[in-house]
Amino acid sequence: MGGSMLLHRLPLRVVLLLCSLVALFSVVTADVVQTTKPGCANRCGNLTFAYPFGVNNAGNDCYFKESGSFFIFCDNSTDTPTPYMYGKDSNIQILDISFENHEITVNVFVARDCYNWSGGSLYNNDPSLFLPDFPISSTKNKFIAVGCDTYATFSGSTYVTGCLSSCGNISDVINGSCSGIGCCETSIPRDAYRYNISVTSYNNHVGIWEFNPCGYAFVAKDGFFSFSKDNLHEPPFDMVPLVVDWLIPDQTCDDAKKNTTTYMCQENSNCTDAENGNGYQCRCLEGFQGNPYLQNGCQDINECVTSQPCVGICTNLPGTYNCSCPEGSQGDGRKDGKGCTPIIHEKRFRSIDVVLGVSISFLLVLLVVSWLYWGLRERKISRQREKFFLENGGRLMLQRLLSEHKGSVESARIFTDEELKKATDHYNESRILGQGGQGTVYRGILPDNTVVAIKKAKILDRSQVEEFINELIILSQVNHRNVVKLIGCCFETEVPLLVYEFVNNGTLADHIHKCGHESTLSWRARLRIAGETAGALSYLHSDASAQILHRDIKSTNILLDESFIAKVADFGASRLVPLDRTQLTTLVQGTLGYLDPEYFHSSQLTEKSDVYSFGVVLAELLTGLRALSFERAENERNLSLYFTSAIKGERLFEIIDLRVLNEGIPDEIKEVAMLASRCLRVKGEDRPTMKEAAMELEGLMRVMDRHPWVNQSCDLEESEHLLGERSSEYDGILKSNASGNDDSISNQVPFEIESGR
Repeated sequence: MGGSMLLHRLPLRVVLLLCSLVALFSVVTADVVQTTKPGCANRCGNLTFAYPFGVNNAGNDCYFKESGSFFIFCDNSTDTPTPYMYGKDSNIQILDISFENHEITVNVFVARDCYNWSGGSLYNNDPSLFLPDFPISSTKNKFIAVGCDTYATFSGSTYVTGCLSSCGNISDVINGSCSGIGCCETSIPRDAYRYNISVTSYNNHVGIWEFNPCGYAFVAKDGFFSFSKDNLHEPPFDMVPLVVDWLIPDQTCDDAKKNTTTYMCQENSNCTDAENGNGYQCRCLEGFQGNPYLQNGCQDINECVTSQPCVGICTNLPGTYNCSCPEGSQGDGRKDGKGCTPIIHEKRFRSIDVVLGVSISFLLVLLVVSWLYWGLRERKISRQREKFFLENGGRLMLQRLLSEHKGSVESARIFTDEELKKATDHYNESRILGQGGQGTVYRGILPDNTVVAIKKAKILDRSQVEEFINELIILSQVNHRNVVKLIGCCFETEVPLLVYEFVNNGTLADHIHKCGHESTLSWRARLRIAGETAGALSYLHSDASAQILHRDIKSTNILLDESFIAKVADFGASRLVPLDRTQLTTLVQGTLGYLDPEYFHSSQLTEKSDVYSFGVVLAELLTGLRALSFERAENERNLSLYFTSAIKGERLFEIIDLRVLNEGIPDEIKEVAMLASRCLRVKGEDRPTMKEAAMELEGLMRVMDRHPWVNQSCDLEESEHLLGERSSEYDGILKSNASGNDDSISNQVPFEIESGR
């Protein structure tokens, strides 16, 4: 107490000098922040690390022994020791470990596919990676393929993606561009613990060998690779850096806290569930620094020393600090606040009028400056919105609607940025309905209480605005009860937004494939959904003002409302066909398992391409199987091939979903299967039109309405007995139908080409 009173009696300058000396002494005597356990090494070669990581020569207690992934093997056989982490089959070299971001940078191999001048294979390798505990970062990496005759896949246990890169002449290639000409790239899915890269070509690089003898692909840290024409001759590297997210595996924070002996987050730290992968991560609380995984690892930051935030007396507190002024001065003592000023005991001004005059003048100047500031700010915001409106194609869209589709102007409402912010509570996370590679969909409520779905795209380059306008123009002229309705759009933001009707019962894929939904769709409901989808596609092909080709029909793009009415959605890849054309030449685009093989090989888009994709959806409804699954046997992975093979082999009823067998009758099931088989023929001219498919399904529904007894449920034994009695009757018909489909999709390449747009 006596020392405090003495301090307050000292002049302000003396107090500040003493505070500076104390701070300097604190810096000199401060302990080094502990990062590893006592006696444990924290370096291998050029790599510095911290607990829970540890090296092989320091004992088990030096790393988190519950997971072998934290064990670092330090190879001392060379002049510079090299650190490795264990993968499934071999060691993986570690380049860097980021403690703050919970990231590991490792070295991985490049996949290569090389040929000689005549097309003979010289070299091909398909590298793979498996990290049992740590997921590959979905935000810090890109999958890249390079070559003029190259397509590459990136696959794991539950996913597959990839891209196509092609070019006929070196002059077509643009340095720095990975848009599909000489180079393509795509994103990495979340929760990916393993991958296998496969690279191949269509023509073995014949004709382009002089400048591109090899195709290659790799997963690398975003920003590591900048494409140039010189890269086509040969890969510039054999290995590339890849970023992995590290975490304490296999537990959420809530589960981990239940066991205090294994819970890793120590005092003065908090726990967060990892955004990528299954596990949790620890971080020091604000105002603390150090290693949250060690006891007493998070130490208080002495802000009085590190940032010197006070001009007066600084007092360090656990996790924070306090500023005060010495005796004889006043204020909050903060550099970013009022500071400290001497207390004036004498009256400096003899006239109150001078004080009032200065105060009023100051207030007037402040008011004028504020008025000018807010006026300029509003003007800047207005100009920015107008700029976004023009850049996002607002003027183009209005001109096209006014000149070509006058009747659509009233139905496509132009929303303001403020209207959609209010509708989504400023895009609150609780309003998110779903997220995908193209953007996020939010649930919005308009002032008239109408519930809508608002699609907010990711940050786009301006070349993608045409796709946005394409979907807007197409949906603004479509009016069909089984096509999702476009309500309006907004051009005032950096990325454009689309506003749709709200369809609240998920997708068809949710009800066919996801756990817990196996029995939600009856056979009658499936047949009705198929008929409604076919009717919508028939309308787009034949009855709309201009023929519309959807180009991405799949079960995830068919929405269901509360009455299980089908709504065809996602027209971002769709195309309008001029009246004088029957086909379009486009860059191949589609989804693995649904893509028309004829379109894939010829790039000629016709209405029969949608028919093929619809045939895959019919097969899904009949079998309950996914269009593509790497969990099935190799000859069963592609549903279209598996389905067609079952019909040819007279094994149709062996692969039909049990609920369909229980509720439908064999004649009915077989007729829908034959329709699906015709839709899946490789030659487009051999497939039915969507109008023919819709009429056939509508006829089936009429028969079911006239004879409801045919849909009464029977147990599995009765179904099997019934099938057994009728099998001889159907065998000949199945065989004759299958014989007309000898070339069905045998040449289909199961590959997704999303990134080649």
